[in-house]
Amino acid sequence: METIRAFIAIPLPHPLLEKLAALQRQLESRVPPRSVRWVRAEGIHLTLKFLGDTPREKLPAIERALAAVAQHAPACTFTIEGLGCFPNPRRPRVVWVGVQEPTGRLAALQDAIEEVMAPFGYPPEGRGFTPHLTLGRVRRRTPRSAVARIGEIVTNTTVGMLAEVPADHFALIRSVLKPTGAEYTTLAEFPLRGRVLKEWSPEEAVKNAAAELYEAGIGQ
Repeated sequence: METIRAFIAIPLPHPLLEKLAALQRQLESRVPPRSVRWVRAEGIHLTLKFLGDTPREKLPAIERALAAVAQHAPACTFTIEGLGCFPNPRRPRVVWVGVQEPTGRLAALQDAIEEVMAPFGYPPEGRGFTPHLTLGRVRRRTPRSAVARIGEIVTNTTVGMLAEVPADHFALIRSVLKPTGAEYTTLAEFPLRGRVLKEWSPEEAVKNAAAELYEAGIGQ
């Protein structure tokens, strides 16, 4: 069975990617040398769901289910601001910039995607959704003193609002890992066509997608 490495994400505009690259250069000049593996700026996305190895034969049904979600999910606007790290500043492993979307539409979209992907064998993640953009990952075998220094720098660096990003679609993206870094190919894009409501529930989107899954013989 042939598989591809795939994930679901919101692509970002090039002006924002340029700002993120500048922020990466700023941080790289301050953290201990060779302590962080920085993500190539052109490869930064707002990830909604990482699928990993995905059988090619499932892709048509996955795309139909995602299109059903997008049909009912409204567009939104989020801001990029703040700097942080996972799991915490004392033991940073991932350095990120934050994503703020106060209406809850982004979280509802991600929740709906989690639900419709579960029948394909991709269960929801145990931890809650914390939208962010990954800038870099702390290298393994980095000395503890260097790791602690990275956490201090992240904590003491203020990042104001870098951009307001209109989210009017999301995409299913293929990732191919190469020695020079990951290469990305967009497999399908899904415009968000739902009405803009004060509060949006993913239930209708999930119900609509369930019909697509049933027709494809998935989850029966």
